[in-house]
Amino acid sequence: MAVGTMHKQYKIEVFDPPDLELFAKLSEADHVAQAALTTLYRRYSQRIYTYCRKILGDNHTAEDILQETFVKLFDSGKKSREVENFPAYLMTIARNLCLSHRSRAKRQFVEVEDFHLMVRDVPYEQKELLQLIQTALELLPEDYREAFVLREYNGLSYNEISEIIGESLDVVKVRIFRAKKKLRDILAPYLEDLHRK
Repeated sequence: MAVGTMHKQYKIEVFDPPDLELFAKLSEADHVAQAALTTLYRRYSQRIYTYCRKILGDNHTAEDILQETFVKLFDSGKKSREVENFPAYLMTIARNLCLSHRSRAKRQFVEVEDFHLMVRDVPYEQKELLQLIQTALELLPEDYREAFVLREYNGLSYNEISEIIGESLDVVKVRIFRAKKKLRDILAPYLEDLHRK
């Protein structure tokens, strides 16, 4: 046997720990906890930010709630809390913070500034359509909007949404169905107008 053909193949595996394992590491030494939190942040920050922005309609507030969500997650991990469904748990933290922020804003009679999509290098028609969709979302009842955003923007299953908002599966399905119907009704005249242009 020739020497050149005798070689072993080593497989290098990139270790990507599951969410719950990372969550458990939040109760360990600071450097381990920080590394785990960084990984979880990288995995979930965009999803949480999108949810907060769609629910609150304001970029800066959404960023604040995003940071607060991960602070609460870190504190919760330090207390070694038992969690079975990590994405749903994290989304529940974000949801509770959004609800809390909204009720504070209502009590203080502070108007939430209008959300304007920051879209660059997008054709005018598409930019206009995105703004119409955001406006239509804001016209939905809060419970419809929340269920719709969790499903369409965050990609959560009906079961996960049911767990997060504390409603039955049937209620979740009805809210999403009605949200889609209302959005179609609101957008229909504008879409017809856009097609005529």
